[in-house]
Amino acid sequence: MKIEGTEIEINGVKYVKEGSQSSAIAIKDGLTYAVIRGDRSGVFAGYYDAEDYDGEKSIVLYNTRRLWYWDGAASISQLAEHGTSKPTNCKFTVPVQKMRVTDVIEVLDATEKAKKSIEGVKIWEA
Repeated sequence: MKIEGTEIEINGVKYVKEGSQSSAIAIKDGLTYAVIRGDRSGVFAGYYDAEDYDGEKSIVLYNTRRLWYWDGAASISQLAEHGTSKPTNCKFTVPVQKMRVTDVIEVLDATEKAKKSIEGVKIWEA
């Protein structure tokens, strides 16, 4: 038996403490959900392939939204951890299937809780 934080492994099977999953990093089909800040392009939330990203200024995002304005989070750090507590006040664009951000200065892997919050914000349209 091996115990690590909120997980326990018994005979090769991992069990996760109830309620702790919201702090786990959101991963789908091998892609990691993150909040990304570009130097001039803005802030985005979407999936990226962590194995393909080498920490340089360019990153390919999938199913991504531009986070044009948010309320209910003090910073993108809080957005990546908790999401927004005021989703009706946010202005997040329609998801784009694939895009490349070429001026990356910050990548914050997001929790499952944050992903659900961000994806739950109504699409902002003019």
